[in-house]
Amino acid sequence: MTNLWRRDEEVRQFVFNAEFARAAAALLGVERVRIYHDQALFKEPNGGFTPWHQDQYYWPLDTDKTITMWMPLVDITPEMGMLTFASGSHADGPVGSLRISDESEAAYGNYIEKKRFPIVRAESMSAGDATFHRGWTIHSAGENTSADKLREVMTVIYFADGAHVAVPRNDNQVADLEAWLGGRKPGDIADSEMNPAL
Repeated sequence: MTNLWRRDEEVRQFVFNAEFARAAAALLGVERVRIYHDQALFKEPNGGFTPWHQDQYYWPLDTDKTITMWMPLVDITPEMGMLTFASGSHADGPVGSLRISDESEAAYGNYIEKKRFPIVRAESMSAGDATFHRGWTIHSAGENTSADKLREVMTVIYFADGAHVAVPRNDNQVADLEAWLGGRKPGDIADSEMNPAL
C-alpha cells in the first residue's frame, strides 16, 4: 500500500513528521527534502525473502540525493525478515539495470562478493526504531520464518528539494513517473502537490 498519507490523517501526521524529514535532510546533506511516496510493507508469517536490489532503479529523478526511512511498527527480530544492507554500496551508484527479481538477487549477490561490501543488519528493532538508506544502497530482507508474527513496517522515501524529473530509463520508471510525480514531465522540477517539501 502506498501514499497512505493522502488517505488517512493519522498516517499524514506520521509521514509529515518534521524530525524524520530533518534526519533525512541531514543524512543527504541538503537543506530540505520532499516526499516521493510512503509505503506500508507487511510481510506475513512464512512470507518469502526480498531479493537484493537498488530502490533508485525505479525512480525517474535527476539526483542521487534520495533516501528511504524504514520503520517497524512492531518489535522485530531477524527471523521476521530484517532489512539487510551491503554497507557502502550506494557510493557505486547504479549497478546494472535490474528490477527486484531472482536475477537481481544473483547479480547483486555476485557484485557484493566481488566488491567485498560488509553485510550489516540490526539484531533486532523495536517499534519506532528506524534505519535510513540511500537510493543506490544494495539491500535485501530475509523471509519471515516466524509462525505467527506479521512484520509491519512503514517507509517514507525522500529526495532533495530542487530535483528535476528525469527521462525514464526503464518501464518501471515510466510507471513511477505516472504514479508519484503529480503530472510533472521530464525536465520539470519535481515539486507537485504529491511531493510536498518538508
